[in-house]
Amino acid sequence: MEGKMQGKAQLSDSNRRIMEVDAPPRRVYQAWKGSNLFFLGGRLIFGPDVRSLVLTLCLIVTPVIFFAAAVCPQLGHEFHSQIGGWVASVAIMFTAYILVVLLLTSGRDPGIVPRNAHPPEPQDIGESSNLPDWPGGQHGSTGLPLTKDVLVNGVSVKVKYCNTCMLYRPPRCSHCSICNNCVERFDHHCPWVGQCIGKRNYRFFFMFVSSTTILCIYVFAFCWVNLRRIMDMHECRIGRALLKSPISGLLILYTFIAVWFVGGLTSFHLYLISTNQTTYENFRYHYDWKTNPYNLGVGQNFIDVLFSRIPSSKNNFRAKIKEDSATFTSSRSMGRAVLPSSGSSNGHAAKRANQS
Repeated sequence: MEGKMQGKAQLSDSNRRIMEVDAPPRRVYQAWKGSNLFFLGGRLIFGPDVRSLVLTLCLIVTPVIFFAAAVCPQLGHEFHSQIGGWVASVAIMFTAYILVVLLLTSGRDPGIVPRNAHPPEPQDIGESSNLPDWPGGQHGSTGLPLTKDVLVNGVSVKVKYCNTCMLYRPPRCSHCSICNNCVERFDHHCPWVGQCIGKRNYRFFFMFVSSTTILCIYVFAFCWVNLRRIMDMHECRIGRALLKSPISGLLILYTFIAVWFVGGLTSFHLYLISTNQTTYENFRYHYDWKTNPYNLGVGQNFIDVLFSRIPSSKNNFRAKIKEDSATFTSSRSMGRAVLPSSGSSNGHAAKRANQS
């Protein structure tokens, strides 16, 4: 009886393996170890808090709908011209542009560094971290130094070892605890766009914030024009004008509050761009008190951040991967996803044991 049960279990296990072999190969995004959410077959990548993007869309689109539907027709009626239609058209087109920039910010790889399948070998780390009396010689659980020194524009910069991604982070790279990825030129994780802001989407983030500021000023200004026109036509005070166009008053209040947020954010990032800093560096390192190795001068900083070529993603999320391995790493450095098999890993372990 036990033999029959074992035979059935072996047959079941054999059938399962056949089914796995016959099943279509999985893709990188389906085995992704980060906390990201993927859409359209891995073509769009978002952070785990992508739901907040719905709130951001509502905060942008809803006031524009009220502005175009209620305020702009009043402007056309009061001025006896087509100005209302033109004002509404500009607002709608500019809002569409903002939504496109928002998608480019939140739906693309921000600059994720592919994680390794295993820690680097000591001989691959570099001479500076192999010294026995090396000043940064605290070691992590892998026995590797927690930091090592690299030169950036002639200035020594410490880079940290990431135990999660099993790699030494490039300069300006940091691990996002929300997305669970190391991101190049990490600025911050923005809950309003549901994505990390890094090397590959910072430009679009700045365009989004600055364009939203301009839209707020635009709506604010024409709502005031509408109220002033009502006051002149009816020879009344602001209170009565607000009764005749309450939507204008509400939008003035809304955009006044919003512009302090997005306008302040725009001003802050203009300062960061002019000094070639990230939000993370500004709060953590305080370059005002020491040399910033990345500062190239105001003009060159703007060119470097806003007009330089955006590097290609280091991750091919739609690449096919092997299913018979225990460890997964996404990598495009060799043009494909690397997925070492568990059998080969065991073989290497056995060889090392025999050698020792």
